[in-house]
Amino acid sequence: MYNSRHAAGKEIQMHDGRTGAESAVVSAFGRKKKNRHMAAAAALAVFFCACGRPLPEPPDRIQAGVAYYNQSDTFLSELNDCLKEQLYKLENKHFEVTVTTKDAAGLQRTQDDQVKELIDAGCNVLCVNLADRSDPSEIIDLAREHQVPIIFFNREPVAEDLMQWEGLFYVGADAQQSGVMQGELAAKAIQADSQIDRNKDGKIQYVVLEGEPGHQDAIIRTESAVDTLKKNGIELEKLSCGIANWNRAQAQNRMMQIISEHQNRIELVLANNDDMALGAIDAYQKLNYTETALPVFFGIDGTDAGLEAVAESKLAATVYNDKEGQAAAMAKLAAALVLQKGLEETGLVDGKYFYLPYEKVTRDNISSFTGA
Repeated sequence: MYNSRHAAGKEIQMHDGRTGAESAVVSAFGRKKKNRHMAAAAALAVFFCACGRPLPEPPDRIQAGVAYYNQSDTFLSELNDCLKEQLYKLENKHFEVTVTTKDAAGLQRTQDDQVKELIDAGCNVLCVNLADRSDPSEIIDLAREHQVPIIFFNREPVAEDLMQWEGLFYVGADAQQSGVMQGELAAKAIQADSQIDRNKDGKIQYVVLEGEPGHQDAIIRTESAVDTLKKNGIELEKLSCGIANWNRAQAQNRMMQIISEHQNRIELVLANNDDMALGAIDAYQKLNYTETALPVFFGIDGTDAGLEAVAESKLAATVYNDKEGQAAAMAKLAAALVLQKGLEETGLVDGKYFYLPYEKVTRDNISSFTGA
């Protein structure tokens, strides 16, 4: 499902004689503050004018290599579709676009080899979703050696790694914002419905389903959601925390174990993503729990299945991770890097970063995200 609401205003315009890619760069995201322009322009100048060499002629094509940590991840699969769509919009009779996608299945060593394959195949820009955000050194070394810029996305490298070379960038969202919003949504629901506290003890007994152990986004989302609930006056009692690796089937299995231990005591389920929230719902359905015995469930990402669950009131709410906006930002940044012009127009912060905001999704505004 392509979200026309978020795509609006991000279409590539070709009305003034420029190639599609050039127009995309010029129209990207409006004008930002002057210091951001200067930082981005400086980064571009250093990247393309190292050692005083003259700029080469801009190429007549974008050959993008896209490396994912694991395409079985629902959100990333949907983001991949959006990214391909945005990249191919740059193409016209004067400018060719090719996209090659690799799936590392969660292994950084595999991804290192795949990035080398993409560079050897002639890719002139890379979009990389790191398998291990703490270990990008080999990928960075390969890209720097061959002067192929990298747009990291979704999994943010450590800041020190991103500063290793001028040709490194990041597009994504703020994990803390997503956790805060999830906590605000949960707090509002609890305050509005006294039935959520089924045992009437003045506390909300809750369970957390987390992504990978030690993953930055998982830790930040969980801590921010719980802290926000407490700041909003909700007294909590943590019953359990299960690792489900962002996966719906794993979340179902883990939730069934938690239910067997805590039975009807669970009143709230906070999941780091929609797939795990849906897996928790699957567990209750498999055990034939009645609707009145269910806890309330909250997710993050706004995947197609997550939005459908909100529309059907199975998921109380989710937090929308703007995959359309991220895809548009990556495509326009890729065009700027390959064409060697317009980087200052892409809205980069500190010449390196582009963050898209999250949005809260409830039954009240679900139609804005589904178009229904």
